[in-house]
Amino acid sequence: KQELEQLLMMETKNYRKTIKFYQKLLQKERRSKGPETKSMLLKLRGQLQEMKSKVQFLELVKKYIMYAEQWGVESPVLLTVIHNGRTDTMDVAPTDESSLLLYYNTEKYQCNHQNGARILQAGTPLGLMAYLYSRNAFLEGYVQQFLYTFRYFCTQEEFLQFLLDRISSTLSSASLDPSTSLSKICNRSFYILQAWIEDCYSVDFATNTDLLCTLKEFISSKVAPLNGYGERLLSLLEEASARKSGSALQGYSMDKCEEEGEEERKTLHSLCKKLSEDVSRKAGLFFRLQYNFNWKLSKGVGPIAQYQRERLCTISSVLPKPCYNNFTEFPVSFAKADEVGPYLLIEYSVQQLCCQLTLLQQEVFHKCHPVHFLNSRALGVKDKCVAVQKAVSTETVSLKACNLFLSKCVQDQYLLQLLRNADSISTWVAAEIVTCHTSKLQVSLLSKFLLIAKGCYEQRNFATAMQILAGLENLIVRQLPAWKILPAKVAEIMEELKAVEVFLKSDSLCLMEGERFKTLPTIPSAHVLAMHVQQLETGGFTMTNGAHKWTKLRNIAKVVSQVHAFQENPYTYTPDFKLQSYLRQRITCFKDADISSLAADNSANFHQIPAEKHSRKIQDTLRRMKATFQ
Repeated sequence: KQELEQLLMMETKNYRKTIKFYQKLLQKERRSKGPETKSMLLKLRGQLQEMKSKVQFLELVKKYIMYAEQWGVESPVLLTVIHNGRTDTMDVAPTDESSLLLYYNTEKYQCNHQNGARILQAGTPLGLMAYLYSRNAFLEGYVQQFLYTFRYFCTQEEFLQFLLDRISSTLSSASLDPSTSLSKICNRSFYILQAWIEDCYSVDFATNTDLLCTLKEFISSKVAPLNGYGERLLSLLEEASARKSGSALQGYSMDKCEEEGEEERKTLHSLCKKLSEDVSRKAGLFFRLQYNFNWKLSKGVGPIAQYQRERLCTISSVLPKPCYNNFTEFPVSFAKADEVGPYLLIEYSVQQLCCQLTLLQQEVFHKCHPVHFLNSRALGVKDKCVAVQKAVSTETVSLKACNLFLSKCVQDQYLLQLLRNADSISTWVAAEIVTCHTSKLQVSLLSKFLLIAKGCYEQRNFATAMQILAGLENLIVRQLPAWKILPAKVAEIMEELKAVEVFLKSDSLCLMEGERFKTLPTIPSAHVLAMHVQQLETGGFTMTNGAHKWTKLRNIAKVVSQVHAFQENPYTYTPDFKLQSYLRQRITCFKDADISSLAADNSANFHQIPAEKHSRKIQDTLRRMKATFQ
């Protein structure tokens, strides 16, 4: 807390100094009106906005710590949490904490923490749920990590019943002295429930109507009449339902909670996530990127900004504006896109295509949730992303054995849709190339896709970059004669893309490292991220005494939490709806295409033998055959 106070004071001081300097520079610019002063003002304006956001964030964190200290309980009180929520159907309650939770101490940890706090190593399902009430559960990131991973050891219904039992047994005491343990348990239960709704409504409540009805009925009948927090929770459920159904604005907004009353209610859990991520970064866990890979990002910003200012009038102006909300919902007729063919891809610049493909990818990525990447083996996701639907239908028996969640847990399958979209883009890339009727057009299109992939990964859109790479690595595409006449500098991009793929597969947290992660938007490769999670899921989840390994669950939660971290910093390119319409139509047109069949109908896909050389070969063959009969 003292460190936070010092950091807040320092950032506030720097912010005020920068404001004074900006005001002086502004007066100087009004007098001289020089280009250098103007460019300096633009840079300072951006720095001021960033510094202001940092100060506001630290103030909110400070406010959050007050809540955490107010409603958290000390370790000995965790048994009270369990005893107060007991029902007749529960097993015999434990008498000591050691039967619920296992800790380990390290000298290094004790040196860094004056209170000598212990590190949670493992626990029973009941113990792990009870630890949500500990004083530092929010600050340590435990609550967020628990909400992502509890499905490995308990169902949504069991977790909800645990919270409701604690609220029922302590609700009458919540209005009394706030310093009592019962009052703290009740209020912490409300905050945990709020965090669950805010963070996991789409994967737990929206997909399970019985769970949602149970929660609404409990709040309406038992909480709302006695406590004002009931109305807040009901309002939160309505807002979450509206966002899920699409009645609210789509996409992520950084400025949703501007009113003070709304801030207190909505931003608590997002603060916990941001704080835990910030603490992790400060601990030095994720700082290896600049040493592992030399990113080249210098060309990413300038041309894009120029493209946004200077929109070209092209053939695409005749295409209709799209009117669909989902990446997979496209118009039935593709006549206009077919008429234009691949020539529109040649007409648009690399940066234009790169920006619009990134926005299309962002649209589907922002609909996914960290939990979607868990237990992907049970959905049929394998190391090589092929025919996800077929795998699910033909290997149902074996996939049931791969299910790591409890059998009654309802699992959202949005990851399959995300992977099918990725596969559709890869197939589209390959199809566009093999349907070019001249070698010259094939070379142009190969160059275009290679440069688009390079632009995407330079802008940290690794998803589209890897999808294009998969399309270019198609067996039919790799055998095209056009590769031999491709300019050497362009051909080198292929090896560069393969190096990026190796880098992404090397470390599950590589994209969270460095300063660029904090300032630049990022879209990870869904398949690569799912494979990293699968690797962490390998091995047992329980110890010999039956306790669940929290260290293993925490590592899984850290990896999938990248999804929310990346979604908080979206791309802000200007959308070109006409170009997006064309791209959507072409992708859908080719998403189920058979590349080998398309390639067989095009002579440009085969190595051509010159007529004279071909005639000479026939004559030589006939001469040899004639000699055998003499």
